[in-house]
Amino acid sequence: MSKYYVNKFLFTVDRDPEYLKRYAEDPRTFVATWEQSIGPKLNDAEISTVHSFTPEERQALVNHDYVALFEMGAHFFLNLTIFIGIYDEPYMAKDGPLAFQKEFARKLEHWKGKDYPSVET
Repeated sequence: MSKYYVNKFLFTVDRDPEYLKRYAEDPRTFVATWEQSIGPKLNDAEISTVHSFTPEERQALVNHDYVALFEMGAHFFLNLTIFIGIYDEPYMAKDGPLAFQKEFARKLEHWKGKDYPSVET
């Protein structure tokens, strides 16, 4: 896993309302756009040897599969906060405050008592 690149995607998209909107509305197109034109040019000072996702990472990002991203070693906080940005309102409208966070925790319950996957890049 190119953890750094996945985490950079999660961090960058979560911090930009327009990116987050585009990712929520059309994840397949946005992930491809980010990978081809946004990610490689993040800023002038940052240099990375990784400029693409693995097929598994790409699929998890396209499917908003936060469980798979967690299991591949995406940073827990970045993984949680981007999907709160996407799903908090619809979940809250249906099931009340913290509904998405509770769903996120339920889907990761099988990790209870285990060491989390390493987020080391």
